Amino acid sequence: MTRAATEGQDDKYKVIIATDCGSTTTKAILIEYKNGEYRQTFRGEAPTTVEAPFEDVTKGVLNSIQEIEELSGRKILDGDKVITPANGEVGVDAYISTSSAGGGLQMMVAGAIKTMTAESAQRAALGAGAIVMDVLASNDKRLPHQKIERIRQLRPDMILLSGGTDGGTVTHVVELAEYIAAADPKPRLGIGYRLPILYAGNNKAQEQVKEILGEKMELVITENLRPTLERENLMPARLEIQNLFLEHVMAQAPGYKKLIAMTSTDIMPTPGAVGQIMQTIAKMNNINVIGVDIGGATTDVFSVIGEIFNRTVSANYGMSYSISNVLADATLENVMRWLSFDIDEKDVRDRIKNKMIRPTTIPQTLDELKIEQAIAREALRLSFDQHKLLAVGLKGVQQTRSLSDVFTQEESGQSIIKMLELDMIVGSGGVLSHAPRRSQSMSMMIDSFQPEGITSITVDSIFMMPHLGVLSKINPRAATEVFEKDCLIYLGTCIAPVGMAKDGTKIMDYKIKMGDKVISESINFGELKFYHLGPDESAEVELSPLKNFDVGKGAGKTHRGTIKGGVVGLVIDGRGRPLIVPSDQKLRKQRITEWNKAMDLYPKY
Repeated sequence: MTRAATEGQDDKYKVIIATDCGSTTTKAILIEYKNGEYRQTFRGEAPTTVEAPFEDVTKGVLNSIQEIEELSGRKILDGDKVITPANGEVGVDAYISTSSAGGGLQMMVAGAIKTMTAESAQRAALGAGAIVMDVLASNDKRLPHQKIERIRQLRPDMILLSGGTDGGTVTHVVELAEYIAAADPKPRLGIGYRLPILYAGNNKAQEQVKEILGEKMELVITENLRPTLERENLMPARLEIQNLFLEHVMAQAPGYKKLIAMTSTDIMPTPGAVGQIMQTIAKMNNINVIGVDIGGATTDVFSVIGEIFNRTVSANYGMSYSISNVLADATLENVMRWLSFDIDEKDVRDRIKNKMIRPTTIPQTLDELKIEQAIAREALRLSFDQHKLLAVGLKGVQQTRSLSDVFTQEESGQSIIKMLELDMIVGSGGVLSHAPRRSQSMSMMIDSFQPEGITSITVDSIFMMPHLGVLSKINPRAATEVFEKDCLIYLGTCIAPVGMAKDGTKIMDYKIKMGDKVISESINFGELKFYHLGPDESAEVELSPLKNFDVGKGAGKTHRGTIKGGVVGLVIDGRGRPLIVPSDQKLRKQRITEWNKAMDLYPKY
């Protein structure tokens, strides 16, 4: 977008109210143009009201906006309508909203080949903000009746059907359409609602898919998301998914038709809006970004690498409802490796299960806090591992020789996420945004994501990324300025030489120039060092790794540059990659204690 176009939008939208209708809470923020810049000025929240006895989402929205009216003194509402445009201290120029109320957007995707078109379909759905309930494929080893039964059981909000390159074979995608027709799935939202089916496959199969599904379901046809083996074309499918979500899925939910009429632009699914702001920030700053939102039931991971956007939902990894799944998949041993104190295994299991059945409780003791943050490290690690598996280069390219080869080909492709090329990690969700000390948030993200080279570590202050995502559609400048000034809290910079060595071996010499102060030191393998470098400060660094270690310029090559501080500061992580916690119990506890002390994580040890 040109600067002139952005300025035109800035003139039009100077006072904006934004809401995010979550499954339990509706959050509203007011953004105003003051003193030549956009700032988030007031915030309100209220319980979401999609369920009985209210059954009208707009009631929660109006309650959250009323709280902003009381705090700001600005009159925004006239009865149940938002006053637009703004005139002095009355009204706003735009009202925008996102939503994940009622469970968000739940989809099933189907593609001809599991590791190719089905995976492209999964990326398209996840990028649009959906939760993918299952992935069907011609070669997924399920029998026809099992596929039909699975489609019937799940009751998704929408199905995305893909398969085949343009002009190629139609057999497999037609077969999948027949399974869907035979299952005749009943949508989650009940009688009188035709299930939307989005077809984004081989253009040669469009007429046959119409014949099979057109009468029974709300069929929409868009461009093939894998027109050739070498090219993915996900954006048309993503836009159609969001349109169908708005027109069909959300229109069935209580009060949404009223909400749609109130807003100045289309309502977006909450995760789709978070993805939108991630992409906007990455593009405007020309950086590679990874973001995470860790909730009670799920953990979303976003990445923008180059211009490629990916999102994954780890539906079973969360900090309350899904906490037992984290324990089961990570194992108790991996959770306990982050603890510096002695505790019985049964006690840890009991505390974790108590959190699952009492999800709103918060840690009451220091030991409970350490256990919760140990689980968070594992939930984040597992979710990021899943993300890397899906964020891969296109499969089938340069390997395909015949259709039979395609069906037997299970190569996973190369993950496009190269940690040495990453510029920023953005964390959000209660356990990261509301940790008692910001250093604890930084430590959790470093331990779980294991950044390499030089990486900025940040958190979302009050989870306003969804609001800013939808705002970026109508005013990118406002979204970017509020993101930088009010949403994003810079924790600091992590410098992590990549390589492995024996404990205690010197791995890097470095100089840090902070104003008139120069620090010349070295770091040994297994060490973690911390330096205070404030949020408005920067430092010149000269990093000289030994020959087997790399900080981004190549093995053994010196890096010189400027790094930014934060509310925590600068961390130099000499623990190697991959980070290995000692297995010997005595040494492990000693190391964890040293690392905790280095970053001043807890008030006592």
